[in-house]
Amino acid sequence: MPTVPSSPIAAKLPARTAAVWAALDPLVGAGAPLRVLDVGGGSGMFAVPLARLGHTVTVVDPSADALATLHRRADNDGVGAQVVGVQGDGDLLHEVLADDGGYDLALCHWVLEVVDDPAATLREIAGALRPGGQVSLAAANRAGAVLARAVAGHPVEALAVQQDRDTAPGRLARRRFTPEALLALVDGAGLTPGAWRGVSVVADLLEAASGADPDAVQNLELALAEISPYREVAAGLHLLATRP
Repeated sequence: MPTVPSSPIAAKLPARTAAVWAALDPLVGAGAPLRVLDVGGGSGMFAVPLARLGHTVTVVDPSADALATLHRRADNDGVGAQVVGVQGDGDLLHEVLADDGGYDLALCHWVLEVVDDPAATLREIAGALRPGGQVSLAAANRAGAVLARAVAGHPVEALAVQQDRDTAPGRLARRRFTPEALLALVDGAGLTPGAWRGVSVVADLLEAASGADPDAVQNLELALAEISPYREVAAGLHLLATRP
């Protein structure tokens, strides 16, 4: 079972991200400062806390508005000098990064669902890592999305998600991944995957529960994140992968 993140910053973040932070904590919680690349990191939900831990973070995002929010948040937290925002797309990192190939850690959280080519994006991220560098990969889980729609009373949408169809033409279609599909992408990018875990096994379900103890929710998330059958029905999937 993953342990509760030791970083006081991580401990204050939403319980739904507890499993991700628990996986990252051994890398970012202590030791030498890292060069971190956050692809699609937008307004800095991960970038700013990592900067507060002493790391330097480059965020690549296509949205100018999100990057403006990132800079405001970083400045307000006193880490503006450690956070760099670059407008660009994840599948063209080699065009927007001045020093491609030297990052210790890359984040790709909830990005592969919406990019044009997930395989190309992950290959670009792998190329931006130094040998031995790692990527933290989080993506929507198809099984979790099916159950969430069914429980919410939308069986037609649930079946469409299970069959990988979109029931709302014209709306931005979001991919959902099975663990096998995510691992295949990692392998295709030349990365070596670690164990995968579920993200938000119960946190989203308990979010509206009256009186739910946040610490108890986090502890339950961490207890369920890496064991079957619970991880298979989580809202998201997460793994760390290493560039050989």
